[in-house]
Amino acid sequence: MLFPEAGWLAPAQWPGYLAFAFGLACFAQTDDRRFKVFMALECAAYALHFALLGQATAVASTLLSLGRSLAALHAPVAWRPALGLGFIALNGLAGVWLYAGPLSLLPIAASVIGTAALFFLQGVAMRGLMLVGTALWLVNNLLVGSVGGSLLEACLLLANAMTMRRMIRAGAAL
Repeated sequence: MLFPEAGWLAPAQWPGYLAFAFGLACFAQTDDRRFKVFMALECAAYALHFALLGQATAVASTLLSLGRSLAALHAPVAWRPALGLGFIALNGLAGVWLYAGPLSLLPIAASVIGTAALFFLQGVAMRGLMLVGTALWLVNNLLVGSVGGSLLEACLLLANAMTMRRMIRAGAAL
């Protein structure tokens, strides 16, 4: 469904537009800590949006992404690998439990990729892997009729690529 049946201004779309704003702010950050704060805000708005659209797998995946963003932000460095693996396992379980066809795999795959990026990488490499997850979310959002989500992920592809370019030019490690 490339266009929402209920309309672009339907209340179910409003949290998607809020997620759009938080997401743009997120991927414009060159500081990893601010990146994770805005990602958590984006996930909170996204969870409400997908709940209103009736997309259970996307809700579960987004709530796990919210938890993982907060954990990546606050957990001691020594705990991050174990937490990362734990969140990957939780995403796998959510995917099995909520599987409703191939479309339901997109948010799960995107969340697993994002989890690996946040817990095991940093800087340009983290953002590069997040770019792959963003592409999966874009496909999902187009197919489920998420206007704000589709706009967000399309813009995030561009914003993330531009931020990565700025970081590389500034001498950031790959």
